[in-house]
Amino acid sequence: MAKRSAWRESLVETLAAPVMAIAIIVIWQVSVPLLGLSEFVLPTPSLIAKRLVTDFHLLATNSVYTAFEVVAGFGLGVFIGIPLALAIFYWRPFERAMYPMLVALQTIPKIALAPLLVLYLGYGWGPKIALAFLISFFPIVISTVVGLQSLDKGLVNLVRSMGSNEWQTFFKIRLPAALPSVFGGFKVAISLAVIGAIIGEYVAAEKGLGYLQLQANARFDTALNFATVVVISVLGVALYFILSLIESRFVFQRELAK
Repeated sequence: MAKRSAWRESLVETLAAPVMAIAIIVIWQVSVPLLGLSEFVLPTPSLIAKRLVTDFHLLATNSVYTAFEVVAGFGLGVFIGIPLALAIFYWRPFERAMYPMLVALQTIPKIALAPLLVLYLGYGWGPKIALAFLISFFPIVISTVVGLQSLDKGLVNLVRSMGSNEWQTFFKIRLPAALPSVFGGFKVAISLAVIGAIIGEYVAAEKGLGYLQLQANARFDTALNFATVVVISVLGVALYFILSLIESRFVFQRELAK
């Protein structure tokens, strides 16, 4: 009986998201003609799906450029953010000096920086990667610092009393304990990196999903505009779940080590 109940609960959890998505699509499809809305104003899901098929090559080509910008900006955020977080954690004067600057940078609307980045970096990859980096950088740093600080000091003292040095304490205790928080920051950051790349393409680009959306707006092609939004969403979800798979792998190894 307990196994049957657990199986039903697992089935409900598995089907919850697809059922909700299908329900929203059906309601949307039925509501547009019932409310007398023009498909120019609000295309139906069937029309959007048709444009996804007919313009597949166009959408796929531009999504490659946007995906590169997102991954490059996020990778740069990890490459710079993790060492910076370690410096903040281990060196109190650096923490006091750096935190106000990080908060100040985060509060600046990134759209306000976009024209300046175009002025300094040109119309190539630079501005889009820089915006993806700037918008994803903060959660990586903060989540890593919080994860490192969350470890119980009593456990650290116990390990040190057994003869472990700081390197051993870090790799055996601090880092494994901080991984859930670090990956949580990564998943937030990758979603924000998509936003940063699209903002950069709105300001200055000749390729990419943001550029394609601007072109669709200029031609009053609402269906293509919605199709582009769908592809942007799929890109963000795909990158999020890739990080989730990597996280599950690291968590699994950490649990075995226990």
